[in-house]
Amino acid sequence: MFSQLKQDLKVVFKRDPAVRSVFEVVFCYPGFHAMIFYRLSHWLWNNNMKFFGRLVSHLGRFMTGIEIHPGATIGRGFFIDHGMGVVIGETAEIGENCTIYHGVTLGGTSWAKEKRHPTLGDNVIIGAGAKILGPFTVGDDSKIGSNSVVVKEVPATATVVGIPGRVVLSGEKSAGLDLEHNKLPDPVAKAVSCTFDQIRRLEDRIDELQNEQEQLKVELANAENKGRHERIESEAV
Repeated sequence: MFSQLKQDLKVVFKRDPAVRSVFEVVFCYPGFHAMIFYRLSHWLWNNNMKFFGRLVSHLGRFMTGIEIHPGATIGRGFFIDHGMGVVIGETAEIGENCTIYHGVTLGGTSWAKEKRHPTLGDNVIIGAGAKILGPFTVGDDSKIGSNSVVVKEVPATATVVGIPGRVVLSGEKSAGLDLEHNKLPDPVAKAVSCTFDQIRRLEDRIDELQNEQEQLKVELANAENKGRHERIESEAV
């Protein structure tokens, strides 16, 4: 227990530049508190004390604003920054060294009593307000942008943004743990930009065709005038 608490403290100091002291973490960090409640409720749940596990989980939700079902599986090095509004479902599985921000939901899309919540690989980062919905896997070293809604599997080392979530970067493992929202691509803006480029090319082509048409009209008029003059001259002779 104390070993886990020590590791949780180290994680906070590693990933939150605002932290100043151990006392600040112990008394003022809801993400740290939520993990304490989770570990106790998870132990009760696994030892066939389901009601008490849910009760401790509910108390943790009341105290921290973070709801973690005691049946969820969470690996080492898990960090919740700020935390208000985080929801982690019963069959969710979280790998090692994952980071999530406030408002994140690891939710389900089925009422059946089966695996219905997502599985996160190692070193996954989920931005504020993102929703991961369904029993699929988010691969190792992946990043989910803020307010994205992910409803299908995410490959490893991918970056996902948008509603519904789309992979905008893949195949490049990040050296750090920062989500770097300011550097995330915007697929909608890219699509609009491509559309505008296509429209410009079509407008240029239309201008070319109009110029060719005008030129043909002039040539046709000249040919008609020449033919008319030739007929007049032949009649005069």
